[in-house]
Amino acid sequence: MKRIASIQDISCLGRCSLTVALPVLATMGVECAIIPTAVLSTHTMFPDFTCHDLTEEILPIAHHWQSQQLQLDAIYTGYLASPQQAETVCRAFDLLKGPDTLIVVDPAMADHGKLYPPFRPDFPLEMAKVCRRADVILPNLTEAALLTGTPYLPEPNEAQVKDLLKRLADHLQVRRPVLTGISFTPDRLGAMCYDAQTGDFFHYDNQRIPAHFHGTGDIFSATTVGGLMRGRSLEEALMLAVDFTLASIHCNRNAPASSWYGVEFERALPQLIHMLEAQEGPLC
Repeated sequence: MKRIASIQDISCLGRCSLTVALPVLATMGVECAIIPTAVLSTHTMFPDFTCHDLTEEILPIAHHWQSQQLQLDAIYTGYLASPQQAETVCRAFDLLKGPDTLIVVDPAMADHGKLYPPFRPDFPLEMAKVCRRADVILPNLTEAALLTGTPYLPEPNEAQVKDLLKRLADHLQVRRPVLTGISFTPDRLGAMCYDAQTGDFFHYDNQRIPAHFHGTGDIFSATTVGGLMRGRSLEEALMLAVDFTLASIHCNRNAPASSWYGVEFERALPQLIHMLEAQEGPLC
């Protein structure tokens, strides 16, 4: 069984971050150790949420794991609670990364053209430091614009998406940047990736549901990491992530008001198993 570490927050209410990553990765047969960056009372779209910053715990946990000679197949990061955590997480990479450890960064900090509260305008500069250490990054369009210092385009065309991917690769020195939430027609939504070494692009999409659902980015990222750990190429992992994210959204279609608390992905986990077994055979 592959073992990864996920470095991101725990939101006590609202499906996102570690409360999404843990069950999705477990369903995919991947062991997920955790380093929580913060404990939030709810996800950040709720008003007046509380946040307990756990920066001081990150390196002691990493040092203890190092002392136990923990071997990790991947390190996957998400929401960081403060600018100071960026440097701390980079130091944790140095302690925990082996010669074959994949680093995947979801720079979870913004959406719909705005930073999440309570991040300040300088936060993307700190997140860029973490992204520069990654093999794969998974920003949405807002995060990619902030990381590259370019204007946010809510509905870019294909040429603009390809240009943004190249900028991410060049600016952050990341070989495999991925852009999520990509739509070239009103009824389709998906992702596009770029390989800076080969110059190849890959795009995959599926049905677009005309509504906003909180937590879908975390479902997408966790599924992508799980797919990579199951030996799939990045392109294959992205296809799986797009399809499972859509399957999860379908679980909320009859109760759209509940989406405020996050997509009811738990009800779609049997479908995720079916998706995996369709190509791999029985998982056990």
